[in-house]
Amino acid sequence: MSIFDIIGPVMVGPSSSHTAGAVKLGLVSRQLLGEPVTEAEILLYGSFLNTGNGHGTKQAIAAGLLGMKEDDRRIPDSLAIAENAGMKITFGEAHLRSAHPNTAVLKLKGAVCRALEIQGESIGGGRINIHKIDGLEANFSGEYPTLIVHNVDQPGHIAEVTSMLSHKSVNVAEMQLYRESRGGDAVMVIECDEEIPQEALKWLEHLEGVLKVTYYSPWKEIV
Repeated sequence: MSIFDIIGPVMVGPSSSHTAGAVKLGLVSRQLLGEPVTEAEILLYGSFLNTGNGHGTKQAIAAGLLGMKEDDRRIPDSLAIAENAGMKITFGEAHLRSAHPNTAVLKLKGAVCRALEIQGESIGGGRINIHKIDGLEANFSGEYPTLIVHNVDQPGHIAEVTSMLSHKSVNVAEMQLYRESRGGDAVMVIECDEEIPQEALKWLEHLEGVLKVTYYSPWKEIV
């Protein structure tokens, strides 16, 4: 546990969950998309929806999508900055069941070709959980380089991915596995201590049975 877990993050306020956490949700979503955001439909749920106006949640998420961090003094002006930058942002209500009260669903389109839907939660103290990506379970913190592999549930995929990470000297910090049903769609979520090389990600994308590869880097700049 660090001192920031006790006193909260260095941030532009007023709330570590509704403001700082919301900024991080936007920033992690931008990193997951892997390219500048051109369109964003942001759907708010629970406390985010009910008290977000007073806490600046909308501005905070927009700031993250622009690449700002929690302590950026431009956060209150982020919606105007996004409009001037040509980023189209709309807001609405997320209709979810049994979700965390500080939840947002972000439907993003990128400057090149990518589209992504992310459901994320601000869980307090500026910390977040990315709950779903494109409707499938993920559940990771955004603190580590994270590999998300959507694949057909069949023998060999886990071994192929972990062998690749070992070959590239990438240590696994945490690994989660999800599947809809035996032989159906499955997801691997692997948080790592080191960055995964781009050529390794490209290799994964071409494996038989791999449907989609998404990679999150907490350190890579999106330009």
